Amino acid sequence: MTAPQGGTPPNVFPIRSEPLIDNHGRRITYLRLAITDRCNLRCRYCRPEAGVPFIPHAEILTFEELERLVRILTSLGIHKVRVTGGEPFSRRGCLDFLRRLRGIENLKALHITTNGVKTARLLADLQEIGVAGINLSLDTLDPLRFQKITRRDYLGAVLATLQGVMDRRIPLKVNSVVLADTSDREIISLAALAQKLPLALRFIEPMPFAGGSNQRLQGDGHLLQRLRALLPTMTEEESDRPTTARTFHLPGYTGTIGVIAGYSRLFCKSCDKLRITPMGMLKTCLYDNGALNLKELVRGTATDLEIGAAIVACVQDRFANGHEAEQYCKREAEPSMSQIGG
Repeated sequence: MTAPQGGTPPNVFPIRSEPLIDNHGRRITYLRLAITDRCNLRCRYCRPEAGVPFIPHAEILTFEELERLVRILTSLGIHKVRVTGGEPFSRRGCLDFLRRLRGIENLKALHITTNGVKTARLLADLQEIGVAGINLSLDTLDPLRFQKITRRDYLGAVLATLQGVMDRRIPLKVNSVVLADTSDREIISLAALAQKLPLALRFIEPMPFAGGSNQRLQGDGHLLQRLRALLPTMTEEESDRPTTARTFHLPGYTGTIGVIAGYSRLFCKSCDKLRITPMGMLKTCLYDNGALNLKELVRGTATDLEIGAAIVACVQDRFANGHEAEQYCKREAEPSMSQIGG
């Protein structure tokens, strides 16, 4: 991991000729980068009703620190970055940060996940930046249910974002968490979006990251079974790419239906991603306690070479799957998803 002779500056990580592969043979190409824990919604599956303390601003990585880490990671083989939060547009300067990321030579695809509350007015900028796709969180089309789930009354703003993304033909994925009290009628109503519009609608199992006590969910391994009963003409798309969602086509549908088994962790064997939390913790698994304190490195004296070497070493010590990570970590309480990075 030393710099080659002949002129590479000592603090610039040279491009790796070999792919970044973990100790289980999985190639790592995807980074989820959480830039804030702030959010203008208070979704009940993400935050307890009493709320969680916000991370002090000084403890969150600066945009300069985040950009440095992305440059290091793209030199290691990461070529897709998804910016998340919290709600990323709750952080001032997010658009300028996206522009800077888009200028990184080795970054092939820049995506963003948003709740859509503030996003409609930013779509022209996102299109100009060249964002490769938007993930929009939307758990119901019923205004009263939306307010009950999010504890806010912003459904109209979210739907305006959805329509604006479609109008601009930016690739769109709609993420919908299926809760214990989500009705069949809501599922069918959401599925109709994919019938009418060229988007990917993904139904997601709830996960135990609501910032409260560690209470095991009543497993939603039945989500796919439920969807098959409601949408019996679904046929699964075969894919040889690493993917979080199982994707299904339906006759007469313009878009697709997907299932993300985040609780069941059925996709771990092909997981190609790393996460960086707002506080700069590298996570090699959603269910671990953090594998490497990147903030300590970027705010210390570590060079890019040293940070890159530490990341490579971390990748060589990943858990085989989320069940193994959860068993090893033995948390008594779960963090909020807003502090992990959605």
